[in-house]
Amino acid sequence: MSDDQTSSDKPKGDAHASGAPWRNFYGRFKGKTLKPNQKVYLDEDLALLSPGAVGWDENPNRDNLDLQALFGGRDVWLEVGFGGGEHLVHQAAANPDVGIIGAEPYINGVATLLGKIRQAKCENIAVHPGDARDLMDVLPEASISRAFLLYPDPWPKSRHHRRRFVTQEHLEPLAQVLKPGAIFRVATDIPDYVRQTLEEVPKAGFEWLAEGPTDWRDSWDDWLSTRYEQKALREGRTPHYLTFKRL
Repeated sequence: MSDDQTSSDKPKGDAHASGAPWRNFYGRFKGKTLKPNQKVYLDEDLALLSPGAVGWDENPNRDNLDLQALFGGRDVWLEVGFGGGEHLVHQAAANPDVGIIGAEPYINGVATLLGKIRQAKCENIAVHPGDARDLMDVLPEASISRAFLLYPDPWPKSRHHRRRFVTQEHLEPLAQVLKPGAIFRVATDIPDYVRQTLEEVPKAGFEWLAEGPTDWRDSWDDWLSTRYEQKALREGRTPHYLTFKRL
């Protein structure tokens, strides 16, 4: 899919037959042909790990997810765009008392994560294989204790900056599902993404917690460097680690 293509030609604001809002999605749903074992993971594991919010079509009444039934009363974290899933599995293994939902529309990444979950034997992960906005539609208000946005698609062309996650279209619903005082972490190696993040995230009801340069130059104590970060470092780009608190 090219930069100028979307997942559909329908204009934003239209609705599905079920009454669900139509949303343009920019990006890839599928890449290279899946390996046989990845197809097995998708066939055998995805339905069991899905939080039940594949989208508005399957939930036309906008019923909230039952997080108590899903995670048994544990605090719930959210990772938006988990890529290959290494950070998500790392956090789940290190925090067994927390439930973590990962949202990722790229099915190859979903299959990769499912393989990692099998290997790690984590039982505190739910996987939403789709647009994070659809997931946030059905998350209860003030239900998420921590959120991660790690090396999101930078959309480097100026005319595509509105497609970035750090726009009010995404940040306002994220703020709605986060508890007051919840932490929102953003990692990126793109200076202009840092600029837009620092401009837009506070507008949605967040406070940037940095007190000095080390607060955005040094990674978090529980950080696991992802393959995207390793690529950035190989190519000479500098990671930035931004921490916000929901007001």
